[in-house]
Amino acid sequence: MSSTEPYNPLDKKHIGESVADALLKSTPVLLDGIESFAGAGIYAIYYTGDFPAYAQISESNQGGLYNAPIYVGKAVPPGARKGNFGVDGDPGPALIKRLKEHAKSISEAKNLNIDDFTCRFLVVDDIWIPLGESLLIAKFSPIWNKLVDGFGNHTPGAGRFKQMRSRWDVLHPGRDWAEKCKKRPETAEQISVEILGWPDLQSTQKF
Repeated sequence: MSSTEPYNPLDKKHIGESVADALLKSTPVLLDGIESFAGAGIYAIYYTGDFPAYAQISESNQGGLYNAPIYVGKAVPPGARKGNFGVDGDPGPALIKRLKEHAKSISEAKNLNIDDFTCRFLVVDDIWIPLGESLLIAKFSPIWNKLVDGFGNHTPGAGRFKQMRSRWDVLHPGRDWAEKCKKRPETAEQISVEILGWPDLQSTQKF
């Protein structure tokens, strides 16, 4: 937008930015210590541990700064998955349920410690959830969204274990259902090297 164009606070990009900014101003909390609540929304997960490939990410999150999310996601109301965004359906515990699923995945990984993970989360009106998530992913390029896919995967349905194991499950083995999936050609070592050479890792953006 040029400086001669009128500012429209209701432009979808500006609304999305306001949602993302509200999340980034929220207080970080331990991922494994969130009490139950109702609502849907968006979230960002941060890593502060010593996994070698994530050293730069961890450093960016030290001292309470939390500058580099390792993953950004959303949790929408059940009806939204069928295209019913913005119809004021009951979101139930959609967001806390999703965060607990992530905590379980991390706890099951053999080379990650759940105590090294913190998150920010924000309950949001369902119509703005996808836009807020998209802007956060575009801003930070979280490595588990962009390069090491599969963290947010669910257990495949019956008869679908012929699909290939995700890169996340290769790098962080431990989820029982993932071990049943078809083996990938990449090794954990190859993925780690790819992470260390990833250009977006060298340009971490701060809040």
